[in-house]
Amino acid sequence: MDKRMTATDVVGRLSDGMTIGVGGWGARRKPMALVRELVRSDLKDLTIVAYGGPDVGMLCAAGKVSRLIFGFVSLDLIPLDAHFRAARQSGSMKNIMELDEGMLQWGLRAAALRLPFLPTRAGLATDVETRNSELKTVTSPYEDGEVLMAMPALKLDAALCHVDHCDERGNGQILGPDPYFDDLFCAAAEQRFVSCEKILPTAEMTAAGPVQSMVLNRTLVDGVIEAPFGAHPTSCVPKYGIDVDHLKVYSAAAKQEGGFADYVNSFVSIDPDAYLEAVGGADKVGAIPAPVF
Repeated sequence: MDKRMTATDVVGRLSDGMTIGVGGWGARRKPMALVRELVRSDLKDLTIVAYGGPDVGMLCAAGKVSRLIFGFVSLDLIPLDAHFRAARQSGSMKNIMELDEGMLQWGLRAAALRLPFLPTRAGLATDVETRNSELKTVTSPYEDGEVLMAMPALKLDAALCHVDHCDERGNGQILGPDPYFDDLFCAAAEQRFVSCEKILPTAEMTAAGPVQSMVLNRTLVDGVIEAPFGAHPTSCVPKYGIDVDHLKVYSAAAKQEGGFADYVNSFVSIDPDAYLEAVGGADKVGAIPAPVF
């Protein structure tokens, strides 16, 4: 089954009020080409679930988010996304659930397993518990009688992820050092859309990396979108690193009157080829080294 589609096709499969999970981690391997397509769309009132980076900041600044479930919103080398900060400080982003990072992946795993919740010790006796009144505890039915946090399943209407390679059937390959939780985002979702640097024949994918790099199997993917440099300005190691210079331009826009509108005009309301040219071209982006932490 050929699952190739465009970013515009993806947005056409989404609707107002959906819960959308965004894969990647902070400023690493975010599906930014798909996020920019969301910003260009008329979609609204979205619930976003993410280990956030510029995806969350951009969607908040664009007024797309009515609820946010997150572990953090960071640009890695810039500790806090400035557009997310602005949304929180202005009071425009009030409906949030900030979770321990482990709780977030546990919620995705519960949804992937089609369970209502999974027990965990994470979050107990912290402000995560006190500030999220909807969270409940459970008591172990065994002799220990331990009280545990019951992390509810984070069921997603759709998941958006970015990987290095896909084949047309939806198998996805991640060549970087960490898959993060993209497989869980896809497994927790009703619809799964994965952008990639390049669509390859399956045999070429197995030649490009070990079998362990084939993180997403075709049963977890409904659509594949070829989007070269589609994670920029976040990284997609080993092809390119985090574009810190561009993230500084993006962040500065949060501090200027009309700054985000200007940023959108310069970098979002244009087609992918124009975007790549606007950020310096393929050679410049491809030369950005992988981050070292």
